[in-house]
Amino acid sequence: MKFIHLSDLHLGKRVNEFSMIEDQKYILLEIINIIDEEKPDGVLVAGDIYDKSIPSEEAVSLWDDFLNMLALRKLQVFVISGNHDSAVRVSEMRRIVDAAGIHLSPAYSGDLSSFRMEDEFGTLNVFLLPFIKPANVKALFPEESVDSYTDAVRIVLENAEIDHSQRNILVAHQFVTGATRCESEDLTIGGLDNVDASVFENFDYVALGHIHGPQYVSKENIRYCGTPLKYSFSEKDHHKSVTVVDVKEKGKIEIRKIELKPLRDLRQVKGTYEEITSRQNYIGTNQEDYIHVVLTDENDIPDAIGKLRVIYPNLMKLSYDNTRTRQSRGIDQNPVVEEKSPIELFEEFYELQNNQPMTEEQKELVLELISNIWR
Repeated sequence: MKFIHLSDLHLGKRVNEFSMIEDQKYILLEIINIIDEEKPDGVLVAGDIYDKSIPSEEAVSLWDDFLNMLALRKLQVFVISGNHDSAVRVSEMRRIVDAAGIHLSPAYSGDLSSFRMEDEFGTLNVFLLPFIKPANVKALFPEESVDSYTDAVRIVLENAEIDHSQRNILVAHQFVTGATRCESEDLTIGGLDNVDASVFENFDYVALGHIHGPQYVSKENIRYCGTPLKYSFSEKDHHKSVTVVDVKEKGKIEIRKIELKPLRDLRQVKGTYEEITSRQNYIGTNQEDYIHVVLTDENDIPDAIGKLRVIYPNLMKLSYDNTRTRQSRGIDQNPVVEEKSPIELFEEFYELQNNQPMTEEQKELVLELISNIWR
């Protein structure tokens, strides 16, 4: 039985104030094309459908269109909410759409949603576990000791009716200890949200959401598929993909990835202003990509963003990497400030801010300005 594993669509997301709706619409159509080629039996969507618990109209409409395309293909679709979602909103109308093969998990209330499928190898069960916190589980199982996220997930799974002699898939949205994070994900201080991979030991496949980079944790079958798009420059080196999971007989599973090609990539360009604006260095690249320009010039370029957007209209971010930005220095209390001349004070201030002394040309300019001010 074949499945496509997706997660962390973050529909409606804005990156550096740029709306990603057009890019998300494009990538969802790319995913539909992959589905048409692969002809899976089901699609697993492991949470963070939306970027906000109250999504925009555009995001809701895009999700509705995507679900409709999946329903038309007569697929079994399994969806859970993530930490960015409202579980109630994601599961709206679930009893009606169940008939169309769209299975939307409600907020966890003590019973783990499950669905049974059959093929030539027998029964396969899909269990849906939306994002949970220890406090949620403690309220439902007051007699249990729930001191961590690992405890919470373990107790939920122990209280579910799972026949481990059959093939079982779990769709969940948690941070599993050992996964590699990036800055676009919500971080909890001290790793308090960690879930130990051992709680998933008995599942044939665990379709995880929450982490943006595709990877497995502890075992090949405990896997994050990652986001379909890059959502921060910390993801610039990611190769986004969908995960294809082919579950054969009990104990045999095949996993592979299919790379996704975005409408616009998100990448970093580094060099001096002259190098970056040289035609030979940007010709042949997609100038519509989302760009972070890192200038290595020692002096700031006036109106650099405006000038660079002539070449890269989707310039998202501009920063400098030079002597001034690589070092930081503290300010020392100086008891003899009154004994120093204005130009000496300005030289000290300039060197403190820029980690290098003023040039003779700069000194002459400042002296002229000081002279004019005194006059």
